[in-house]
Amino acid sequence: MDIKKKADSLARKYQSRNPFEVIKGMNVILVFAPLIGVRGFYQYFQRNNIIYIDENLPHHEKMFVCAHELGHMLLHKKANAIFMDSRTLLNTSHYEKEANIFAVNFLIDNDMLYEHRELTIDQLSRLWGYHKELIELRLK
Repeated sequence: MDIKKKADSLARKYQSRNPFEVIKGMNVILVFAPLIGVRGFYQYFQRNNIIYIDENLPHHEKMFVCAHELGHMLLHKKANAIFMDSRTLLNTSHYEKEANIFAVNFLIDNDMLYEHRELTIDQLSRLWGYHKELIELRLK
């Protein structure tokens, strides 16, 4: 599965890299709530896709969390990561890394990278407000 192609295809289909616009077009239920200990999560319940986001996050973090949870929805629909994290000994870091890869490829397209090609990873991190590790994931 090519995660970057999936992210680019979705952006083309909805003519947007704004995850809030895309999930609206996909009829995803979006819930902003005061979440304690998590920034967001995805749930598939009674044939509904639901994304929960901590209402207290700054806007740019809400954008990233929404794209990340969209990645879970598209890549791991049947995986119940919350259950696996809290009730089993299974390692869910693979799912989290894939969702992060999806999110940064969805939010940062090739044109944005080309436009800022002279900047370092640290500078790109500050410019876009994403952790350095996420920029490094995008550049791989």
